[in-house]
Amino acid sequence: MILDVAEKFRMPIQRLAAVEDCFRDTAVAITGATGFIGAHLAARLCELGARVHGMARSKHELVHPRYRSHELDLRDYAAVKARIKEIAPDYVFHLAGHVTGAFDLQQVIPAFESNLASSVHVLTACAETGTGAKRVILTGSLVEPLPGELETVPSSPYAAAKWASASYARMFHALYRLPTNIARVFMVYGPAQRDETKLVPYVVRSLLLGEVPKITSGQRLIDWVYVADVVEGFLAIASTSGIEGQSVDLGSGQLISTRDLVLKIAGLIRGSAAPQFGALPDRPMEPCRTADVALAFQQTGWRPSVSLDQGLAVVIANYRDRLPRR
Repeated sequence: MILDVAEKFRMPIQRLAAVEDCFRDTAVAITGATGFIGAHLAARLCELGARVHGMARSKHELVHPRYRSHELDLRDYAAVKARIKEIAPDYVFHLAGHVTGAFDLQQVIPAFESNLASSVHVLTACAETGTGAKRVILTGSLVEPLPGELETVPSSPYAAAKWASASYARMFHALYRLPTNIARVFMVYGPAQRDETKLVPYVVRSLLLGEVPKITSGQRLIDWVYVADVVEGFLAIASTSGIEGQSVDLGSGQLISTRDLVLKIAGLIRGSAAPQFGALPDRPMEPCRTADVALAFQQTGWRPSVSLDQGLAVVIANYRDRLPRR
C-alpha cells in the first residue's frame, strides 16, 4: 500500500492535535482496507497511533507495527460478529463494497450483497456484541438520493444499495442507540488508485503513455474531492460528538464537467495525444449533486483543503514515477 504523498495538504494544526488525541491507542476496524480510500485511511490512522485492524476478503499487509490484517467475507454474518467481538473496536469505518455505477441487471445481486447486506451485518454485529464503539461510520455516496428526495429513483443498483444502507444506519442510531454516521463521499481521486478504469487514473495513464483516452460526451457535472481530504473528513466525523445519526458531505463543493476535467489533465501533462469525446455512451439518470461543505464545516469543523489543480499535479507526478522509463 502506498501512503499519501501530499503531506502538506492536511487540516489546520489545532484540529489535527484534537484528532491525534482522539485516536491514539484506540482500536480501529476498517472494512475494505485494501481499497483506495481504505488504504489511505489505514496508513493515516497508524500514523496517529491507533491500533488498526484491516478487514478484507484476501490477506493483505500494510507494513506498520500498528496494523493487523484480517481475512473476512462480510457476507458471512457469523464471521463478522466474531471478528468485531474479538477486536472490540473503538471506531469502525465501513468502506468495503461493490463500487460500480453500471446499471445493468448483473449488478443487482453484487450490489445488494457487498453494499447493503455487508452494511447491515457490520451494524448488527456492533450493536449485538456491545463493543462500546464510539462511532460506526458507513460510506455513503453522491449517487444516493437525499433523505428529502423520497420520490427519486436510484440511478443504479449501487445507488439503491447505498441509499438503503444509509437508512439502516439512521435506524440503528434511532432504535438501538448505536452511534452511527454516514460519510456521503463524492467523487474521490488521488495517488495510488489501483483501479485504472476510473476516470482520473485512466486519463492520466493514457496521456502519459501517448495513448488516446476514449471518453463519453463529457457533459456530466461532478464534484471531485482529493483522497487526503476525504481521509481527514472521516477522522473529523469520528472525533466530533453531537452529530451521531447524521450524514456529512465529503466533497469539494464545486462542480466541473467531465470534458473540462479531462482537458485540464491534458493541459497539465502537455502530451501529444488528444482525448476522444463521444467515444463512449453516457450513462442514463446520472445525478448531479454538489457537496454541502458549509454544512460539513458546521457539523465537524472539516473543510477540503486541496484544490483540483494541486491534487491532479500529485496524481500525475505519482504516475510518472511509477511508469517505466522510456
